[in-house]
Amino acid sequence: MQPLNDLELLALLDSLESDRAERKQTWKGSAPDKGREAVCAFANDLPNSGQPGVLFVGARDDGEPTGPEFEVTDALLQTLADIKTDGKTVPPPTLTVERRVLKGRAMAVVTVWPSDAPPVRYEGRIWIRIGPRRGLASAQDERILSEKRRYRDRSYDTRPVYGSDMAALKRSYFEHDFLPQAVAADVLEANSRSYEERLASLGMIASVDEPVPTVVGMLTLGKNPRVWLPGAYVQFLRIQGIHWGDPVLDDAELDGTLDTVLRRLDEKLKAHLATAVDFTSGSVVEQRSSAYPFSALQQVVRNAVMHRTYEGTNAPVRVYWFDDRIEVHSPGGPYGSVNKQNFGRPGASDYRNPAIAGVLRTLGFVQRFGFGIAEAKRSMRENGNPEPEFQVDDSAVLAILRRAP
Repeated sequence: MQPLNDLELLALLDSLESDRAERKQTWKGSAPDKGREAVCAFANDLPNSGQPGVLFVGARDDGEPTGPEFEVTDALLQTLADIKTDGKTVPPPTLTVERRVLKGRAMAVVTVWPSDAPPVRYEGRIWIRIGPRRGLASAQDERILSEKRRYRDRSYDTRPVYGSDMAALKRSYFEHDFLPQAVAADVLEANSRSYEERLASLGMIASVDEPVPTVVGMLTLGKNPRVWLPGAYVQFLRIQGIHWGDPVLDDAELDGTLDTVLRRLDEKLKAHLATAVDFTSGSVVEQRSSAYPFSALQQVVRNAVMHRTYEGTNAPVRVYWFDDRIEVHSPGGPYGSVNKQNFGRPGASDYRNPAIAGVLRTLGFVQRFGFGIAEAKRSMRENGNPEPEFQVDDSAVLAILRRAP
């Protein structure tokens, strides 16, 4: 994934009929919305070029620079980088943002690589490009994109679960609960896709011609996901003490769909989150302090479910609550551009399960991508807890959250 050189960028900038270039004079008015549509279209790569598309900010429609009134600021570059993480485009696109000097003027250059798990949606709509035109995908376009995912798949979460069939999925939940959250209302109203076509478009089955549930389909819609994916559950233990082997007060295996597992886990965490009440401070209003901030617990456990590996292991995510700490074990070490050295740093993010990440965003469990650890650290500090500790190796990630003094 190498950045394009100046000659390659200039060729795209001047190619007015290219399906790989979009130009915006500024980042004001309708430009942010249209620019995100372009990013979505580049990620879908309907022409199947296999080449990155480029969004130029600071260029006129004819490819010439906007002029001295336009300035590439750090704030603009950060805003453009947020396209990847703001949760509006799912699965999250792979892109880079940089300041480049072209034709004697600075421009902001957003380079977008084709997605490994199309179709990609921006606010529930699938955008594509045919030549210089940008538009919404038709039913046939969606089918082509789904077929591309089938054959160039790299992520395990979009592979078929062979031996299962569509009878293993909850159709009513898909049509009445998940689909309205995943697809814009006007698109749903306008199209006449079949049940199979809608499942395939959202990656829940391999394709219309191969109606086999995928891993993400089984985790999202499955009647009993654990039958097909034995590690798809969370093991929760509340241990009375600080050592392994101390008495267990509560033991639960939380399984079912992603929605069910995470909601049950929220309830379990709330039930065990002890609140201390202080009547001795002299205040008329009682002072409450929590041993852990609930938002930090949510971020860490949801990260564990989203980024864990489901391939080659039957191990669950483990949440072990001791008297002095909470340990969250996630099967699978760091992935892609994330390694032991940069794990947890701002901006260091990659997606072993891009389709699962998209589902969690659709269901409202994730608001932004790549901010979970930062939010956990912030809320722990504000609550008076030490920052979370992470022990990272090739096969697992262990997060340790220590109780507030």
